Amino acid sequence: MNSELMNKGFLDVDIDPSLDLFDEIKRIKKEKNAIVLAHYYQEPDIQDISDYIGDSLGLAQQAAKTSADIIVFAGVHFMAETAKILNPDKKVLIPDLKAGCSLSDSCPPHLFKVFKDKHPDHLIISYINCSAGIKALSDIICTSSNAQLIVESLPKEQKIIFAPDRNLGAYINKKTGRDMLLWNGACMVHEIFSLEKIVKLKQRHPEAKMIAHPECEEAVLKIADFIGSTTQLLKYAEKDNSEVYIVATETGILHQMQKNAPLKTFIAAPPDNACACNDCPHMKLNTLEKLYLCMRYELPEIIIDENIRLAAKKPIDRMLLLSKQLESSM
Repeated sequence: MNSELMNKGFLDVDIDPSLDLFDEIKRIKKEKNAIVLAHYYQEPDIQDISDYIGDSLGLAQQAAKTSADIIVFAGVHFMAETAKILNPDKKVLIPDLKAGCSLSDSCPPHLFKVFKDKHPDHLIISYINCSAGIKALSDIICTSSNAQLIVESLPKEQKIIFAPDRNLGAYINKKTGRDMLLWNGACMVHEIFSLEKIVKLKQRHPEAKMIAHPECEEAVLKIADFIGSTTQLLKYAEKDNSEVYIVATETGILHQMQKNAPLKTFIAAPPDNACACNDCPHMKLNTLEKLYLCMRYELPEIIIDENIRLAAKKPIDRMLLLSKQLESSM
């Protein structure tokens, strides 16, 4: 039964329409000692049923310290991989195994190894939005929230390769005055924002502040009032005294922004297509129904080769340690 379900991806499994999926998921969590970790870009229902909602750094930290027997990762594949890397003895599940990442896909490990071998004197800092294979080739992992601090913690003379996001790397270069060598990768969600449409939107809402994720292209970042990680954008919008915000990142974050600041207005920055907002098609593959079935049947499960896992764990551990040290010194 389980192998059949995995092959079908649960598509042919009927769910009793009378079931309250929120109650069922809560019941299964308690019964199986399971925890649901969700990224801010997930659909609102999944965010609301999760035990922890966060960005890549927060999710990695939660995955590292959880006492649950089963970790259900409502996000994309590399995030679930990170949880498995940190928890080899726990079962790690993802609602949809096809929930990949365009940024991660833009950096194949076999090609990156060739690039790395051409620069043996460079230290490798990889953005956490990459595969286990890339993590295994890295010296330090970073997230958008700690990348600048990690780069600044290294000697200025240290040569660095930054992968896989060229936009985040260029932003960190600008902020730190470094000249890191950048892998030519990018996130489809953050590269598709239309500068022209955003400018017109700002003209229609002159009172609005434009806030953006550093994975956006430089032209978009130049007109932003604030640039930060997903969590930093969320905190800024909650504490800042403006009432209207144009948000240049994946639209899932607007759910938490609206919950945290219900009297404020949040407008999704428009992409360069016919859509009004910018959803990640990979993130949105996960649904409440798939989450329920995933927890019920404990599939699909994340499996990682042990040699790759051990190699990938070292740079993640280094990031978590550096983050803890840097936070305590601030």
